[in-house]
Amino acid sequence: MIQYTNLNICGDIVKDNETYLLRDNKTLKNLVLSQTVLHPAQSTRGHSHAGQEEVYFFVAGSGEMEVGEESFFVNRGDIVLIPDGAFHRVHNPSEIDLIFNCVFDGGQRNH
Repeated sequence: MIQYTNLNICGDIVKDNETYLLRDNKTLKNLVLSQTVLHPAQSTRGHSHAGQEEVYFFVAGSGEMEVGEESFFVNRGDIVLIPDGAFHRVHNPSEIDLIFNCVFDGGQRNH
């Protein structure tokens, strides 16, 4: 596992299991900053949100992202825009953690 303490967004831990560590920072009034540490050889469940757009910022590692019908590789520094209602899922086929931050409208739903 890589060292990621300097990337900590200082939010509350929402989930912590063998697949990922999910942390949400709800300091802002309208936006939530969420961080996912996706462990090696794991994938997120995949989901969509009607009425919700999201922005993913990949901050460490590399993997694969699905958005709608598209599938593409992602690396540290990549930014992915997820349109309203689009199915999205992240895969980490590597041997190190894949870390990405997500920004979304906190008034629309809980992540």
